[in-house]
Amino acid sequence: MHHLQQMIAAHPDVIGSTNDALVSCIEECFACAPVCISCADACLREEMVAQLRQCIRLNLDCADLCLAAGKLATRRTGTDEALIVLALQACAQACMLCADECERHAEEHEHCRICAEHCRRCEQACLEAERSIRVH
Repeated sequence: MHHLQQMIAAHPDVIGSTNDALVSCIEECFACAPVCISCADACLREEMVAQLRQCIRLNLDCADLCLAAGKLATRRTGTDEALIVLALQACAQACMLCADECERHAEEHEHCRICAEHCRRCEQACLEAERSIRVH
């Protein structure tokens, strides 16, 4: 059992029953955010920084939404599942947009290729977690 899953399972409102898709999503969100921040920082160092402005902006927006979604989804007391679903939708959208933009630069910049891969994984994890919440 992963540390996060173990922690959530110990929560009095969860009582051992965790939503594995949601736990995976939280982990992907918290993994994606620093990758996006690092990509933005690497873009700032590139010679063609002016052409990377949108990429930098989307990296930073994506990182912020990943962190927000991860935090909201981690909180179990008085859970507002509708709000979590909205956060997951926003995160998935930000990840899609960021990945699309990074993929435009992936052949030229390895950091953008890596970031796009992480964003795609996080996007899918958010969509799967959203579906798992709507099923319950």
